Amino acid sequence: MALSPYPIDPALTAIAIAYANQNYVADLIFPRVRVNKQKFSFLQYAADTMFNVPDTRVGRRSKPNEVSLDASEVTDATEDHALDGGVPAADVDNSDARYDPLGAEVMFLQELIALDREKRVANLVFSLNTYDAALRETLAGNAQFSDYANSDPIGKINEILDKPLVRPNQLVFGQAGWTKFKAHPKIVEAVKGTGAKAGNASREQVAELFEVDEIIVGSARGNSAKRGQAPALVRLFGNDIAALHKAPVPEAKGALTFGASFQFGDRIAAQWEDKNMGMRGGTAVRTGESLKERVVAAQAGYLLKAAFA
Repeated sequence: MALSPYPIDPALTAIAIAYANQNYVADLIFPRVRVNKQKFSFLQYAADTMFNVPDTRVGRRSKPNEVSLDASEVTDATEDHALDGGVPAADVDNSDARYDPLGAEVMFLQELIALDREKRVANLVFSLNTYDAALRETLAGNAQFSDYANSDPIGKINEILDKPLVRPNQLVFGQAGWTKFKAHPKIVEAVKGTGAKAGNASREQVAELFEVDEIIVGSARGNSAKRGQAPALVRLFGNDIAALHKAPVPEAKGALTFGASFQFGDRIAAQWEDKNMGMRGGTAVRTGESLKERVVAAQAGYLLKAAFA
């Protein structure tokens, strides 16, 4: 029988150690946009709508050329993501005054919900199917940036930044790829000066080098092992690079952004008595949120698959 995870010895130090992910980046890549109802819609214009150059000349008695603004309405709906947990009454009765068993349980559930969201965003951003055929490619061999002697990361990144319809303003890496990229001799030399071959470039230096607003590095890990097996912790963001355009204010009318997370309402947390929990009963808790990660403008991004070996 499992014992209570909450200390009952007042002599114990008030330190709780948890192996938890830090610095989730989902909100930086797919910022949240609030919607009034679970079902939502947005207007999507044809790629050439704002780029067709009209003849605006008008004769003295002529009628001006007529143009029209055509758009298609895209409808979707947020999805509920929630988890249940519970705390036996015995745990509450025996817990140290420094600990809040119910609060700790809710925090644990929210951490797992955030981890699931991070995985959804990573899968979406680093999937070839997310991008138009002309806005994705897979590197191989000496073209991969892990080949310090032969690859050309500066030339390739400059190339892909010019291909989307709207120039990307953020580069998204997985942690393992970023570790290799920031130490690439050509990157180090470019940011530190001629002759510098070893060292690490900072995110700010790389952002300035490529004239983007930010470098995003996904470092979260998830357990890929089946339940009951030994843990196999792997990075959620793989060896790819995504170049994306994010609007400064994604919810602003007319803002063009690669993707967004449409959120309905606020995160919820509830509790109720569960008389069937243990001998003394307990308290069941539930927490969750309602949102949907959605690619809004696929032509505002580019994916380099397998950028690193």
